Amino acid sequence: MKVDCSPDTAAPPHWLAVAVPTPAHSALAEPLTYRSAQPLPPGTLVRVPLGRREVLGVVWAAPPAPPAALAERTRTIAGALADVPPLDDAWRALIAFTARYYQRALGEVALAALPPQLRTLDAVQMARRLKRAPAAGADTPADQSKIIALTAEQTLALAEIDQNPGPFLLFGATGSGKTEVYMQAAQAALTQDAAAQVLVLVPEINLTPQLQARFAERFGAAAIACLHSGLTPAQRLKAWLAAHTGQARIVLGTRVAVLASIPHLALIVVDEEHDPSYKQQEGARYSARDLALYRGHLGHAKVILGSATPSLESWHASAPVAEGGAGRYQRLAMTHRVGATGDNAGLPRVLRVDMGRQPKGTLIAPPLLAAITERVARGEQALLLLNRRGWAPVLHCADCGWKSECPHCSAYRVFHKIDRTLRCHHCGLTERVPRACPACGNLDIGTQGRGTEQLEERIAELLAGVQRPSGEPVRIARIDADSTRGQGKLESALAQVHAGDVDVLVGTQMIAKGHDFRRVTLVAAINPDAALFSSDFRAPERLFALLMQSAGRAGRDAASGADSQMWVQTQHPQHPLFVALKSHDYPGFAARQLAERQQAGFPPFTHLALLRAEARSQDAAQAFLTALAAQAAALPAQDAAQAEALAQVRWYPAVPLAVQRVAGIERAQMLLESAHRPALQRVLAACQPLLHALRATPEHRAIVRWAVDVDPQGL
Repeated sequence: MKVDCSPDTAAPPHWLAVAVPTPAHSALAEPLTYRSAQPLPPGTLVRVPLGRREVLGVVWAAPPAPPAALAERTRTIAGALADVPPLDDAWRALIAFTARYYQRALGEVALAALPPQLRTLDAVQMARRLKRAPAAGADTPADQSKIIALTAEQTLALAEIDQNPGPFLLFGATGSGKTEVYMQAAQAALTQDAAAQVLVLVPEINLTPQLQARFAERFGAAAIACLHSGLTPAQRLKAWLAAHTGQARIVLGTRVAVLASIPHLALIVVDEEHDPSYKQQEGARYSARDLALYRGHLGHAKVILGSATPSLESWHASAPVAEGGAGRYQRLAMTHRVGATGDNAGLPRVLRVDMGRQPKGTLIAPPLLAAITERVARGEQALLLLNRRGWAPVLHCADCGWKSECPHCSAYRVFHKIDRTLRCHHCGLTERVPRACPACGNLDIGTQGRGTEQLEERIAELLAGVQRPSGEPVRIARIDADSTRGQGKLESALAQVHAGDVDVLVGTQMIAKGHDFRRVTLVAAINPDAALFSSDFRAPERLFALLMQSAGRAGRDAASGADSQMWVQTQHPQHPLFVALKSHDYPGFAARQLAERQQAGFPPFTHLALLRAEARSQDAAQAFLTALAAQAAALPAQDAAQAEALAQVRWYPAVPLAVQRVAGIERAQMLLESAHRPALQRVLAACQPLLHALRATPEHRAIVRWAVDVDPQGL
């Protein structure tokens, strides 16, 4: 049905506050007022004129009538998608909080959370789509034949989830059966309420099909909708409508799914909750994990955060107050793998190789090579992790010192031998490898460092004489962002590994997360040392998580668990991080890291925000941020409450980003720090009008864009 929104001179108009997608940095952050011939409830999707365009908007409220002078100029909505059920109060509250906390315009966040195709369909087309949709709220009993027997730890965890409100941190070792806990908790929620819905979040798209298959086997494909950025516009609209109308009882997705309309939400699961992929890096820089917790609070839905290596923020939040923690989450521990017996947790044995004792230039240490050879000869699989793609990070000339710098970025172009190109992984610039040094003409150009392409070729050479049990030669595959570019390539590569058609798998962190490789019994980290001495305070946490997750790929089959191994090639075998890794001691590692962070004043003991600016010159970017800080410091004289907040916020000088220039644009940032989150939020909100005003001045017109990043994941 299409609502008649044309003005009726015989009846007074109805006024609507509509959230619209206002242009970035336009200073129009709040809903705009429109008139309508009929009243429309909040949450109704409407089409409204905005400038010379007609855009999709969301009715946010019914404001009081504007003054007569403004009322005459107030425009009328063009139409309403009346067949789409209005977006409910809980969804609008979530969007309003997201916009407020992450310092973005309300309409920007609201419209970004909706499928793009909604912007192009009219009321008639939408009615046809909805008519084809299955009936909402159909019950979905689990396939009882697929439910497996639980371990004692799984049983205890599910009992706690059933009896307590949460939120819960499910601290479960890799292979301990966290997914089974998720599915049985979901079944309990769906059984208790015939209309209930469940949201399950995963950090990356490549994990979605695997989880979807497991849930579909248990609950039926018709009950499930998937939401992620890899869908076509039509697929995304179909999935969103299924969630919005209640037809989808289970919604699986990446971080974008946390903002989907799911009106009967009873349970939220955030798998691998520690993963930095849950933090959006463009537009509204929200954390899907944090919003999942807030959404659960809004709608009284239970929230389960799951990880073998929880984020230090979540670990601290789940520690009792008596132990120095925040006591906000309930921690549930599953430390043994499914099928492990006795005192053996079923986790792989960790071996450290001191690369300082190996010949210079060694890529694979002889003991590790021997172990790989032994595994392959037995018909088992090995996984080699090197978190750098390409053949080599740098091409260089030993005669004159030339290096393959990108002309547009503060970074080197990576040498890819497979197609003889130099590629910038920041701006995408790709060129053929020069025949000679561009600076001095030297024909003998060399490489520095190693990437996955080089590791793949080298391991093939080292295993050239090794045979599989069938007598066939060793089969090697590589999975990284280059080898899986293209529709279906990643799925095909993973299927080969699962089928046993690959003996040695080489890859980046893409192969370390969540995959259930049943034949892998050996995992090796080839060169993990770079993160040990990073300036980013989160680098050790991320390295430990990556190595623990990588180790978790080995020995997932109970029969091979006791004999599985994790090898680490390092120049620093006695580093505390590797000592903790050897004993799979995440609690010990976390305790040391939290003590260091508390002493240094880092999260979770303080709260951070970054103000970022981009311009054609670094001086212009830094000058913009410095001017903002000066103007903010002058606010206390005008507002006593603001003075109190500013006194609790520390401002650091503007500095270049680690990668200072990308695609010819210089980038600078300014760090704000406070032990009091409300004070930081108040100061950031006060900065918004200052930022808009500064950018409009002649001396700061060189600013290309600026952004606020609340709770940044990288400095």
